[in-house]
Amino acid sequence: MKIEHIAIWVRNLNAQISFYQKWFRAIPGDIYQNPAKKFTSCFLTLNGEARLELMHHEDIADKPEFGKEIFGWVHLAISVGSKTDVDFLTQEMEQAGIKIVSRPRTTGDGYYESVIRDPEGNLVEITI
Repeated sequence: MKIEHIAIWVRNLNAQISFYQKWFRAIPGDIYQNPAKKFTSCFLTLNGEARLELMHHEDIADKPEFGKEIFGWVHLAISVGSKTDVDFLTQEMEQAGIKIVSRPRTTGDGYYESVIRDPEGNLVEITI
C-alpha cells in the first residue's frame, strides 16, 4: 500500500499552485471546478509519483488560533535529494522572503531538514 495523495484546503488556489510549481517542481494537472458546490481543486505531481491535491471552497473557515499547534496533520515533507539541495533551496526561499521556521539541521531522529511555511502558513519540511 501507499498514500495516493494528500489534500489541503487553500484560500488562493492559483497562488498555491504557483508556489509548489516554482519551489518543488510540482506539475499541476487540470483545474477541476464544480460550480454547483463552489468547489475547485488541482492535483500536483511531485517527482512523477507523489501527489498533492490543493482544494478551494469559499465556505472553509480558518484554522483556530493560527500559529498554535492543534491535533491533526502537522506538515508535508518533500524530499529534495541531498543536504546540499536542502541548504540551497532553503537559502533561495529565504532570499525570496519565504518564512523559514527551522534552518537546515540534523534532527534528533536523524533527519536532515529545514522547515518553511507556504504562502498560506502550512508547514513544509524540506528533507533529503
